[in-house]
Amino acid sequence: MQKQVNTALTVRNWVIGFHIVEYEKYGDDRAEYGQGLFKEIVNKLKNSGLSSIRERHLYLCKDFYKAYPNILRTVSAKLHLSENQYNTILRTVSAKCLEDPFPETVRLQTDPELLLNKLSFSHFIELLKSDSLPKRSFYEMEAIKNNWSVRDLQRAINSMLFERTGLSTDKQAVLKSHIKEQPLKPEDIFRNPYMLEFLGLEEKKIYTESELEEAIINHLQTFLLEMGRGFCFESRQKRITFDNTHYHIDLVFYHRILKCHVIIDLKIGEFTHADAGQMNVYLNYYKENELNEGDNPPIGIILCASKNENLVKYATAGLPQQVFVSKYLINLPSEDELSSIIEAEQFRLK
Repeated sequence: MQKQVNTALTVRNWVIGFHIVEYEKYGDDRAEYGQGLFKEIVNKLKNSGLSSIRERHLYLCKDFYKAYPNILRTVSAKLHLSENQYNTILRTVSAKCLEDPFPETVRLQTDPELLLNKLSFSHFIELLKSDSLPKRSFYEMEAIKNNWSVRDLQRAINSMLFERTGLSTDKQAVLKSHIKEQPLKPEDIFRNPYMLEFLGLEEKKIYTESELEEAIINHLQTFLLEMGRGFCFESRQKRITFDNTHYHIDLVFYHRILKCHVIIDLKIGEFTHADAGQMNVYLNYYKENELNEGDNPPIGIILCASKNENLVKYATAGLPQQVFVSKYLINLPSEDELSSIIEAEQFRLK
């Protein structure tokens, strides 16, 4: 029953969007209302008993229709429209598609019947926020495939799952880790790569590890969001001493879900095996001197500009504590690097 209500609501909003767009283009009296068009529609709907609809909702309906013109062609949509309504709208939409074909749009479209049957209008509101067709198509397919709630979809978009998946060498592992249920494991939480474009560092600029650290501290709130849930900042440049020789750990966090310290070592260049040895020293020290009752052993993240996967494998294998080596990116990838994911996911969905 709830599914039928959701579908009916979605179709109703699509029809409202259709009428708004077509009226703006062809309405004989549109000049009379001008900028007051939406206010006039709200008043008419209110007089018809739909007092809950506001102007902002009308803009969403308009955007929904323009983004999903093929919704009308589904069996589910037809069931919620009269035969006359369906034929009239179909003629208009078909003519519009013939006038203005978009091969890229057709190539990346998700089956409209699946969209209408699996997603609520609240899902569509979140999807409309995507700034490109490939990104929106990706989230459509993942939401359908994984039966995401609206909150799940929001979390995926906010964590930049699309960009992260496109950059990973193991795309399916990234997708699977995102939808894993509790209890969480460290490998489900730590990401690769980390997106640090918010730091404002230019890709070709020469900068030091201390400058990178300073930029992270200056954008700590955003950095914590990028790291994911559960991270609590504890210290920077944490000093540990051996026989009057001082060492400084770049960043220390505590993870409230994993119940352990997370030590981050920042590297400007490529990962080397010496980085793993240095991290192992830090972790052993923390395990012996900083653990409180109930804590799990500390975990290390080496955040570097680039890495060789085989070197990482051999350098970190057999260490007594877990060490993750992740790349950071100070510029987001181009859309061309990501579009191939969409076609691969569409194939899996069929």
